[in-house]
Amino acid sequence: MAADPIHQFQITKLVDFGQVNLPLIGKTDLAFTNSHLAMTIAFLVIVIFLSIVTSNMKVVPGRTQAVGEQLFSMIDNLGDSIIGPEGKKLFPFVFTVFSFILAMNILGLMLTFTVTSQLAITATFAIMTIGLVLIIGFVRNGLGFFKLFVPSGVPIVLLPVIVLIEFVSFLLRPVTLALRLFGNMLGGHVALKVFAGFVVALGALAAGGGFGLLGIPGAGLSLAMVVALTALEFLVAFLQAFVFAVLTCIYLNDVVNLGHGH
Repeated sequence: MAADPIHQFQITKLVDFGQVNLPLIGKTDLAFTNSHLAMTIAFLVIVIFLSIVTSNMKVVPGRTQAVGEQLFSMIDNLGDSIIGPEGKKLFPFVFTVFSFILAMNILGLMLTFTVTSQLAITATFAIMTIGLVLIIGFVRNGLGFFKLFVPSGVPIVLLPVIVLIEFVSFLLRPVTLALRLFGNMLGGHVALKVFAGFVVALGALAAGGGFGLLGIPGAGLSLAMVVALTALEFLVAFLQAFVFAVLTCIYLNDVVNLGHGH
């Protein structure tokens, strides 16, 4: 089981509260799991980090303040460049999503469980994002929201096909948001586990002596791959959070500036 690359994604109950009856759902198990623990730790890390950054601001920032300011500035500039002046109002949502996903991604490399490797979690973030897009779209534009599916300058003959394509594309947005984050985190951790398994297996083979010593080069190469993949996974952890924030801004821009640029 220890060598199983999928076992690391298994949800385990840490505290079992038994079954409860929920409206429209019926009986369901209620428990505090390793997934809840990882999300709680990520939340606390974000709160503590931002508290440290904002509690003692200095003209010449230290390392922690500099990191915090860079993250704030990056997401703020992202919203301004994609959405425009209205991006300031949406900054809290975009920054919260970005920071929470980033924290869960990075902590997943240090802890034994990666929350964003669970499709249910990434799908929740995607649904929240598209839900906000729909709310803003209808509040700001009313039924004019449906202009989103009617690109300007399209010949009338092609309009039905284009509208259908745009509508299906919009429906696929939460799917792609969820699968992109889920797939990258799952695939990277599986690869790490596989190469780590090679290190252990080949190392054990070499420990037996004889022809088993031929496993030493393979174990060394596998170890090098583990180190390289770990470094790459830290980069991917940041990039996936940033990509999610970029796509969130793009989708929000579609309804905030519907029919005109900024």
